[in-house]
Amino acid sequence: MPSKTYTIASIPGDGIGVEITDAAVQVLNKLSSSLSTFSFSFHTFDWSSKQYLARGWYMPPDGLQQLKKFDAIYFGAVGWPSVPDHISLWSLILPIRKALNQYVNVRPTRILRGTESPLSNCARGDLDWVIVRENSEGEYSGQGGTSHDNTPHAIATEVSIFTRVGIERIMRFAFETARSRPRKKLTMVTKSNAQRHGMVLWDAVFHKAAKEYPDIEIDKMLVDAMTVRMVLHPKSLDTIVATNLHADILSDLAAALSGSIGIAPSSNLDPTRENPSMFEPIHGSAPDIAGKGIANPVGAFWSAAEMVRWLGEESAADGLMQALENVTLSSVPLHRLQRRLRLRSLYHLGLPFLLPLIRNIPPKSAPPNLRRLPIHQRHAHRSKITTIQSLPPVISFHPHMIPRHRNPAIAPFLQPVIPPPKLLPSLLLLPPFLHPSPILPTRRKHHIPRQSNNPFYAHFPRFMRFPHRNHIPPPDLVRRYMTPSNSQPIPLPRLMEVGIY
Repeated sequence: MPSKTYTIASIPGDGIGVEITDAAVQVLNKLSSSLSTFSFSFHTFDWSSKQYLARGWYMPPDGLQQLKKFDAIYFGAVGWPSVPDHISLWSLILPIRKALNQYVNVRPTRILRGTESPLSNCARGDLDWVIVRENSEGEYSGQGGTSHDNTPHAIATEVSIFTRVGIERIMRFAFETARSRPRKKLTMVTKSNAQRHGMVLWDAVFHKAAKEYPDIEIDKMLVDAMTVRMVLHPKSLDTIVATNLHADILSDLAAALSGSIGIAPSSNLDPTRENPSMFEPIHGSAPDIAGKGIANPVGAFWSAAEMVRWLGEESAADGLMQALENVTLSSVPLHRLQRRLRLRSLYHLGLPFLLPLIRNIPPKSAPPNLRRLPIHQRHAHRSKITTIQSLPPVISFHPHMIPRHRNPAIAPFLQPVIPPPKLLPSLLLLPPFLHPSPILPTRRKHHIPRQSNNPFYAHFPRFMRFPHRNHIPPPDLVRRYMTPSNSQPIPLPRLMEVGIY
């Protein structure tokens, strides 16, 4: 019997928020049933844009009071083309953050095992950041107004509010976060050179708080220069603290640099724990792909793990993250997270990893980054041609290094050679696409069969089908085996099967 039951308010919201929330709830229930030490009780609130259009409101008048009864809030996404963005944002998620005192927004960013950063010189350990965002005031304080609306003389003001109390508490949280991390380094982002009031106070409070943390290395960056540093020198950063607007923008850039905005989590925290905290992926509702089952749920799962950690179940959160990274490490669709990922397939791939990883089975080691290896070394990390149906192995060039007729290494084999049966103890056969047999057209001097029509190449990615025609495969790319002397060309479907990395 579980010793603890956590009550969770689930707000799927709009678009893909509904899909990822459903997947996250299933994974959390599987996690709790695997451990049997705690359980979740979910209550779903249908506060969506669809309901807003039907009834005229997102949350009921007592909506915030209802949320206060729960241990945590799991949020999907909000926003739909038929509702202006400022209405959906200020009618749902921003009131929750402000009324429940969720003044800290934590957005961890790192390159998960099995994923790649778009930065060519960025290894997995080079990008490991925690962005601490002020979540209650600043540029999103909601102060301002519009006069002479709908006239040629309309005037609108948007006032940023910076208070000493608000800045002090976010700075202390950022310093404590930096102290809990190995590097003990904190970078403060500002724009005090141009914003000479609020941001100057922001800088002053930061430097005053730094005196209480002499063990923390600090530095200061202007927000525009910070974008350059994040791209060119990601390893120089660790913990980052920024205002509401600046951190909102920088965290999206950080997510893209780590692989995709679809994998980044977000935690809206009340450090006093007097109110429930809210957890959500940082991406939006994505109306263009909603309902297609191709949303990326990694950010939703990571946010769920952060929620489990905030509730005090550290080992369960670690196990869920290990399960998630094992999926990203072994799942072919996640090789490039920029491509849209089928949510259901990832969910089913993730479940088998939950139980063994929570039991502390070491995760798999990450494969090398094939794009950084020399071309003649990549073959060592890919699947090779193998024989099937008890047929003898044959000699073959590696399929990613397609021999051409101008290659002197294979020129002698381009004409049919039929040795006497008893003269040779073995016969070296080329792959059928090079053998002048009825299986495929004979290779003439200036004719190369179209690879797109060749079933041998259908198993390989397109960028691997057309190597340079003068490339000579290294000797270790050739597999040498003995075959019966009376062997004849074997039709391709029975000759070999090709595996893909």
